[in-house]
Amino acid sequence: MKFNALVMLALLPLLGSCASQKVLDDYEAELGALREERTALMGENQNLRSQLDQTQIALSSTNGQLDNARAEVASAPVMPTFDSGVEVGMRNGNLVIVIPSSISFGSGQSALSSSGKKALEEVSDLLRRDHPNGEYWIEGHTDNDRITKSKFASNRELSHSRAMSVLNYFVQNCGIEDSSCVVVGHGEYSPLTDNDSKAGKAKNRRVEIVVHE
Repeated sequence: MKFNALVMLALLPLLGSCASQKVLDDYEAELGALREERTALMGENQNLRSQLDQTQIALSSTNGQLDNARAEVASAPVMPTFDSGVEVGMRNGNLVIVIPSSISFGSGQSALSSSGKKALEEVSDLLRRDHPNGEYWIEGHTDNDRITKSKFASNRELSHSRAMSVLNYFVQNCGIEDSSCVVVGHGEYSPLTDNDSKAGKAKNRRVEIVVHE
């Protein structure tokens, strides 16, 4: 019994040393895990900061685009409207006034109808009021149907004669200066759309007044 007790007393320092080393190893392992976790969190935080920076850049760019769009809307000219069926738009920075042939001329004819004269009076008021120093290009257009029952030999002749009718009415009845006008007959060669349907043909039959400032 005394021998066993002596052996146990001799082994106690060794057992204590083993226990202390195990605790130390556990602490070091825990510390290593914490360091790895900290490194992972730092990396995640960096990614979040990068995403935040990208979001702020995108937001700033969107705000700039919105400001530009608002400025364009604010500076865009207000298009006039007509009850007569005249259409108004912009092309290459120039105001374009479209007078459909359906309200201004009979089929194959170049004599202005009463509705066409009324439309030209409204248009001339706009030109004299808002574009007094402009040059007015009066451009006639037709569809691509061949002329069969008309005094005109071609669509170009018809379109030019219609443009001349507009010019004459402007000068004689609306106070537009002849020297401010240019007359062009395009015929069928400058369509707005295809001529494959009645609606397309009707859209192509028109006189345009292009205002060059």
